[in-house]
Amino acid sequence: MSTCSVSKGCFVFKPSPKKRRVSQKTANDFREKNNDSEDSEVRFVTCQSLWNQIKSETEQIQEDLNKQLFDNLVSFLRQSHSEFQEKTTEWTCRMKSREIPTAALVLGVNVTDHDLTFRSLSEVLQNNITPYIALLEAKDCPGIKNLMQKLMGQLMNCYVDVDSLEDEDYVHVSQNRIRCSMTSLINWYESVTEKTDSETPSKKRTSSSRHWQSPPVVVIFKDMESFTTKVLQDFIVISSQHIRELPLVLIFGIATSPMIIHSLLPHSVSSLLCIELFQSLSCKEHLSTIIDKLLLTTQFPFKLGEKVLQVLINIFLYHDFSVQNFIKGFQLCIVEHFYSQPLSVLCCQLVDAKKRVNYLSHDQCENIRRLPSFRRYVEGQVSEKQIALLTSDSFLKEVTLKLLEDLHVYHENYVSVLRCLHVFTSSLPKYPLGKQIRELHCACLENQVWETEEYESSLQLARMLNKSDLVTMLQQCVEIFVSSSGKEFDKTVEKLKDFLTQFQKLEDHKTLHEIVYFNTASVLRGHLNAAPRIALHTALNNPYCYLKNQALKSDGGSISNKAPDICIVYKLHLECGRLINLVDWLEAFSTVVTAAEGPNAGAASSDQVDDIIHARFIRAVSELELLGFIKPSKQKTDHVARLTWGGC
Repeated sequence: MSTCSVSKGCFVFKPSPKKRRVSQKTANDFREKNNDSEDSEVRFVTCQSLWNQIKSETEQIQEDLNKQLFDNLVSFLRQSHSEFQEKTTEWTCRMKSREIPTAALVLGVNVTDHDLTFRSLSEVLQNNITPYIALLEAKDCPGIKNLMQKLMGQLMNCYVDVDSLEDEDYVHVSQNRIRCSMTSLINWYESVTEKTDSETPSKKRTSSSRHWQSPPVVVIFKDMESFTTKVLQDFIVISSQHIRELPLVLIFGIATSPMIIHSLLPHSVSSLLCIELFQSLSCKEHLSTIIDKLLLTTQFPFKLGEKVLQVLINIFLYHDFSVQNFIKGFQLCIVEHFYSQPLSVLCCQLVDAKKRVNYLSHDQCENIRRLPSFRRYVEGQVSEKQIALLTSDSFLKEVTLKLLEDLHVYHENYVSVLRCLHVFTSSLPKYPLGKQIRELHCACLENQVWETEEYESSLQLARMLNKSDLVTMLQQCVEIFVSSSGKEFDKTVEKLKDFLTQFQKLEDHKTLHEIVYFNTASVLRGHLNAAPRIALHTALNNPYCYLKNQALKSDGGSISNKAPDICIVYKLHLECGRLINLVDWLEAFSTVVTAAEGPNAGAASSDQVDDIIHARFIRAVSELELLGFIKPSKQKTDHVARLTWGGC
């Protein structure tokens, strides 16, 4: 019997230039878990509204943090362009030496955040400086020819078919064949600027007229470290030779250190650049600002528990330093909380929560009674009140209103006292309770901070402060209390004692804290710290886990013929040793697939396997090889070798 050997192959699927239509989320997703549809739509709308507010806030934070950096870059481009326009002496000297104005933008190692920064930078430059901006990535520019194609394609705002031009010097631009060279780029620039100059002056422009007469061409290298030395050298040398005709400005996106410029480029090439250094805000400072604006505020009712917050911070500190991934994890916490907690319908502004309490159903009242924090609250009441709380829904709603108000006041007081405590601890030597307020916040959520050794150490160090420093800190505390409470501050000492008393209660001891706090760290860890090998094994060994098809349920190690072909092949390969005979494997696969057709079908196919089954087997084995479970063996041509779970 002839068999087809497993062959290696590479398949390329070009992505469609059209954006895929994203399916709209509906409230049905919130109904599936408990078949609870009475408040699912309200929870869904509340979740969406909360996330939209948080998203807007994060975008505003991002804009504010980058404002200084972008303003400096805009000033740099204005200066370089004005010198080109006015033909000053300094620019003439620069032209003689053929130097290209270059901004070295150091963004840090949080590479996943760079894309958003460059998009924002492009918008700022387009609104203030020039419409001619090109963003280049190393993966798209393996050679100077590809770089020029990408550059001209973006500047001319057209589709450039790079794949079909491996050995040609031409690209399709508006159905015309234009050579991708610096000369063609200069000719295009001159024609475009001439058209702009001839426009009627009545049209409104966002920048000054001289910038629109000859706006610079900005080329952004998003990941400079990834570009090959030859590509950068060739482009810089060619560009410097034409800098008289083309006002080119380069921006290098750097993740490591500015010294990488001199490591990649020899002196003869780097001397052609007039480099100015720009440093973005540290990603740790960015994270501290995000936590301060999103978590340490009463603006948003949703809160993170200690373990959940620690998971997000650990992923940030030990994996990627990505603020965007932290925000995505925060979004996941919001969705998971509103999906899994029926009482999250009350996780909204206090005014709205009071209205919704009055409309709670009996089932929702029972959900409140089942909360661990509410049980502890009931146990501390007198017997008459206990009976009323457990039997009367109307009385329960009245108490719930009071408890929600207390929880809201607790959060206001907590944030104020936390900021005051941070004023003292952030200036102490060695920072016993942490330098950042997020570290102090985690310490307060974790345990009773006033009982820790770090707190005692902080008090001892605070007693050693001189009078002027102590007065300054107390003044900052007074400003914090005044700004947070908004009330008269006549009895400062009494208020401070009252705040400290309420502060000495952890969030998990506050009644109804489950409504606004998300504490399921294991769920978050399972989503963000994924184990792809385990997930892949589960999907292939037990497809019902993901497909939820009742026909795929199987007992123990049995193999269902209803399972996908790759699952059948995978479970059969688990029963084999280091080398797998393809003939035996095919026969076993055929036996499982034809099991439902009865013994006669199995006997008829024992001598010759059906072509369709044969093709299905080849496809399944090829998919298994693509996933990395097997590989062709050089020892025997009709065998393959296992690569996992004992294979070599």
